[in-house]
Amino acid sequence: MPPAKKSGRALLREEGLERTDNNLRSHAWPVIQMINQKNYYTEYLKREDQVMVYRQQQEEATRATMQQQAKDKAASGANGYSDAMDVDQEEEKEEEMLGSRVIVIHPGSQNLRIGLASDALPKSIPNVIARKSEKAEFEEEAPNPKRLKVDAEDEDEDEEEDDHLFGPEFTEQLHELSAELKQRIRTSKRRVLPNSKDLVISFNNRSNPEVIKEHNDPNRVEWTEVPPDNPPEFFVGKEALRVADTSNPRYRLTWPMRHGWLNEKDYKTKRQLFEDISIILEEAMTRELNIEKKDIENTYSAVLVVPDLYEKVYVSEMLELLFKDFFFVQVCIIQESLAASFGAAFSQACIVDIGAQKTSVCCVEEGMCAADSRLNLKYGGKDVTDTFIKALLVSQFPYRDINLWRRYDYLLAEELKIRYHTLNDAALTNVQLCEFHLRAPGADAKKYTFKCYDEIFIAPLGYFYPSLFDNSTKLSGRRSLLERSYDIYDGKPDDPVSSAQLTLYQSPRPSSAGNASISGGPVETIGTPANPVLLTPAKAPTLNPFSHMNFDALSGTPRSSVAGSPAPESGTPNPGASTPALNGNGGLQIGMGGIMIPSGPTPMELAEERDKTLPIMPLDQAIVESINHATKGDEKKIKEYLTSIILVGGGSLVPGLNHFLEERLKAMKIYSDYPVIVAMPPRELDPQVIAWKGASVFGKLKATNDSWIRAADYDILGSRLLAYKCHWLY
Repeated sequence: MPPAKKSGRALLREEGLERTDNNLRSHAWPVIQMINQKNYYTEYLKREDQVMVYRQQQEEATRATMQQQAKDKAASGANGYSDAMDVDQEEEKEEEMLGSRVIVIHPGSQNLRIGLASDALPKSIPNVIARKSEKAEFEEEAPNPKRLKVDAEDEDEDEEEDDHLFGPEFTEQLHELSAELKQRIRTSKRRVLPNSKDLVISFNNRSNPEVIKEHNDPNRVEWTEVPPDNPPEFFVGKEALRVADTSNPRYRLTWPMRHGWLNEKDYKTKRQLFEDISIILEEAMTRELNIEKKDIENTYSAVLVVPDLYEKVYVSEMLELLFKDFFFVQVCIIQESLAASFGAAFSQACIVDIGAQKTSVCCVEEGMCAADSRLNLKYGGKDVTDTFIKALLVSQFPYRDINLWRRYDYLLAEELKIRYHTLNDAALTNVQLCEFHLRAPGADAKKYTFKCYDEIFIAPLGYFYPSLFDNSTKLSGRRSLLERSYDIYDGKPDDPVSSAQLTLYQSPRPSSAGNASISGGPVETIGTPANPVLLTPAKAPTLNPFSHMNFDALSGTPRSSVAGSPAPESGTPNPGASTPALNGNGGLQIGMGGIMIPSGPTPMELAEERDKTLPIMPLDQAIVESINHATKGDEKKIKEYLTSIILVGGGSLVPGLNHFLEERLKAMKIYSDYPVIVAMPPRELDPQVIAWKGASVFGKLKATNDSWIRAADYDILGSRLLAYKCHWLY
C-alpha cells in the first residue's frame, strides 16, 4: 500500500522549514489603512492655528500679555493694590500701543518724512548730509543756472544778447509760451498792458538793493556754527543747509536720493551711499522722535514707503539696512500711490504725485495699484525752481549773481518759488511788484525789489512742456554703483516695467509747443511710437525637440508656408500691414532644424536702452496714458477715474494747478465728452504728507498683518520673502 500523500505544509513541518508566527513584524514601516473613498475628511489648512501668520500673531499677543502681567504684578506689589482696567480702556491702550511702536519712513529726493504711526503729522527734514571736504559745491561746480556767456558790466548791453543767456532753444520756448499766454488772456477777455515786459526789464535794470544791518533785521537767520577746535564729521538735515559755504573746514552737501533713484553720481562706493542713508535715518529718529538706535531692537516695527515703479535693488538694500543695521522687529512695504489713496480716503482714484524731482501717476482701485497704469516721470518742483530763476534772469533780475549751488541762494530760490509762482489767470493782468531779502552768512541782509510778469506762470508750465526743463544731467552716473536686478532662474532683468511706462519710452519727445495750446484749444492724442526698439519682445515659441524628424515625408502632408498672410482688403478695421512673416523683420527667424529663434533685441538690450532714455512726458498726456492702460477701454471706469484725479506731493502746491489741469484734459478730443474733476486732498490736509499719512494708517490696520516681514523670517529667506509678503506682484 502506498504511503499517504502529505500536504506541502506537513512536508515543510517535517523538514523544519515551516514558518512560525511569533507576532514580530518583518519591517518597521507603518501600515496605512486604505482610505474609505465614500467618506473621508481632512483638516489640512482648515484651522487658523495651521497658518504661520496667525500663529505668530498669537505668540506675539501671548508674549505681550505676559509682559504686561509681569509689569502689573510688579506695580501692584510695590503699591500694595492693583487697579482693574475696563474693557474699553484695554482696547484703547492696545490701539495706542499698536501705533506707538510703528515708525513710518517715507524717503524722498529732497525731504525725508518720518514719524510714529500714532502721530497726526510726520516730521519733515531735508534728506541731505554735509560732510567735510576740500571744497564746497559752488567752488567745484559751474554756476547754476549755467550761463552760456559772462554777464557784461556795461549797462548799455544789447538786449538780444541777454535773451540768449541760456541758449537759443530756451529763449525760443520762452517766447512761444509768452505769445500763447497773451492769446489765452485775450480769449478770457482780460485787459493787459501792451508793454508789460518792457516795464519789467526797465524797472529791474534800475533796481538797487537796500542794506539792512543785522540789529535791524527781525528775521535774521541762525546759521550752523562750526567749532574750529573739533569740527564734527557731518551735519544732517536743516543744520546741513545752514552751514556757511565758506566755513573752515569746508563742507560739501550730498543728497542720497536724486530723481527718485539712489544717487550714484556723487558717491564713489555703494557702502558710503548707504552709510549716509543710515546716518540720516538715525539722526532723524534721535532728534525728531527721541528714539535711540539701541532702543529699536525687539521693540519697534517699520513701514517703508517705496515708489510705484521701484527698483528691486533699492527695496532689498533698504530692507537689509532696516533689519541688519537698525534691528527692527518687522518691516512692512507699501507703494506711494496706494499710501496716498489711504491718506486721501479714496478707494478708487488716479493719484498724481508731484515731488521735488519725480512725478508719478498711478490708478488705484480697491486697495491695489493697477500694474499697467504706473508711470514715473523725472521732473518735479526743483525743475520749476530752476526754470523760474532762469526766466527771472532773462528779465534782468536785480540779483544777477545768484548761484543755486550756494546754500543761501538755494533757500532763497525755493522761497521765491513758493511765494510767487501760480497758474491763476488773474496773476497775468498786472505787472507784480515783488521783494525779497538776501541773507548770507557773515554779511548784512540786503532788500531787493523787482517786478515780474509772466515768469511766475511760465515756470510751472514746465509740467506740461518738459523740454523747458534742463534734462541734460539727470542720467549722469546711472548704473555706476548699483546693478539692476536679475531673475535667479533665467538671468533676465526683472525690475517692474508697466505698459504705460513702455509707451512713455516709445512716444516722441515733446516739443516746445507740446500737444495742447495754453488757450484751451483742441488737443491731439499721443503720436506714433518713435523708438520701436523699446517695445516688449514677444514671447519666444517653445522649442521643438522633434524638429530633426521629417514628419512631412512620413505622413505625406504638405508643409505649411512660413510666408506672411496677404494684406487685408480695404475697409478692414486693422490699419496695419500684412501679418509679418517669421523672419528677422518679424522678430523671429528659422534656425537649423526648423527651430524658431528670436531675432529682435534681447531683454538685456531693452533694459540697457531704457536706462539710457530719460522718461519724461507732459503731465496731462501721462494721466491719459495711465487711465487708458488701467481701464482697457471700459467707459465706466474711465468716467470714475476722470472724476477722481487727486494731486498730492509738494510740487502740486501751485495755486490754480488743479483747474489748469482740468482745462487741459477737457480740451483733449478723447475726453471731451467726459466730466473731469481734479481735486486736492480732502479735509485740508497738506498734500506733502498724504502718502505718509496713508502709510501710517496702513501700519495700524490689523488686516495687514500678513504683509509684515519679520526679522526671524528674513534671516532665513532674505529678500525672497517679498514675493510672498507684498500685496502686489513683486
